[in-house]
Amino acid sequence: MKKFMIVAGVVLFASAGASASTGTWTGTISDSGCGASHAKMKAQHPGTDAECTAACIKNGGKYVFVTSGKTYTITNQDEKDLAANGGKMVQLTGDMEGTSITVAKIAPAPASKKKTTKS
Repeated sequence: MKKFMIVAGVVLFASAGASASTGTWTGTISDSGCGASHAKMKAQHPGTDAECTAACIKNGGKYVFVTSGKTYTITNQDEKDLAANGGKMVQLTGDMEGTSITVAKIAPAPASKKKTTKS
């Protein structure tokens, strides 16, 4: 019986790690064509990153979230705040599973503090 309880505990903890993790991340709402950089599309979509993202989405691209050098697909493409925040730095709250995120909330990213040095 003791052996069974140990095995059951290990299985329970292992399965918990495989589930989605809820969190809040700071990053950019982009599109599947550009990902982390809009530079390659600037010739076709000059202007801001927001304008590039909007044009790519209009042409069939999907919204993605880029944070810490990684690109995540967004499962709920119809989330109401995606279009308004395309190409912008945001704080995204949701559930991450593998390389996909289901968005629960999008808010403007907090302003970064400038580092000052004393001479």
